[in-house]
Amino acid sequence: MEYSKASFEPTVGDSYSHGWKTIWKYFLELFLIGLLLFIISLPVNLLSLLVRDGSNWFGLVVFIFFSFAYGVLILGPVQYGMYNCYLKAARGENLQVGDLFAFKDNYVNVMLAALLTNIIIAIGIFLLIIPGIVFACKLAFVPYLVIDKKMDAIKALQTSWQMTEGYAMNIFVMGLLAIFIAIGGLIAFFVGVIIAAMWIYASFASIYYSVDSRQEPEVLPEV
Repeated sequence: MEYSKASFEPTVGDSYSHGWKTIWKYFLELFLIGLLLFIISLPVNLLSLLVRDGSNWFGLVVFIFFSFAYGVLILGPVQYGMYNCYLKAARGENLQVGDLFAFKDNYVNVMLAALLTNIIIAIGIFLLIIPGIVFACKLAFVPYLVIDKKMDAIKALQTSWQMTEGYAMNIFVMGLLAIFIAIGGLIAFFVGVIIAAMWIYASFASIYYSVDSRQEPEVLPEV
């Protein structure tokens, strides 16, 4: 499917500016999508309350196993679906709550991409943090690629690494700003947290949209 070229540059300021406009244009849809994601995450949150004191070792083992399985099989793919929703909003497309489940068309690769990305970033953080930050910036486009382009997991990792060439510093600065936006949202309590989270997600979707729209189309060899 062809998409119109983004009218803004993939800079930090333009991405956050476009993200801000996006959340107000699609506020109701994005709010409902976030609410649905929160409901889907409830099983893990509720189970954590039962083992928070750490005295029940059996319950703790069950919680760890369940959290991992639930995160890999359900929560991770649904979160990737949320990234897709914000991308559609950034592009100005028709957005529906059901788009949260767009991952089902490429479920296995979405699941693997989420798992591999988290493992790679975790390894990078273990290697004195800085490599983890680099990996997080270079793999920032993976969620969009496996759903938007329906790539397999490995191809999405490779493509994200290539696409972020020249933009990784922008993504890093956006991540730093996201921390301050989140803190500002916390200061403003419940409503502020929601708006801050929506703005951050929409801004990262915006920079992917801008970078992607500037990529040269792949030329297929003649048969």
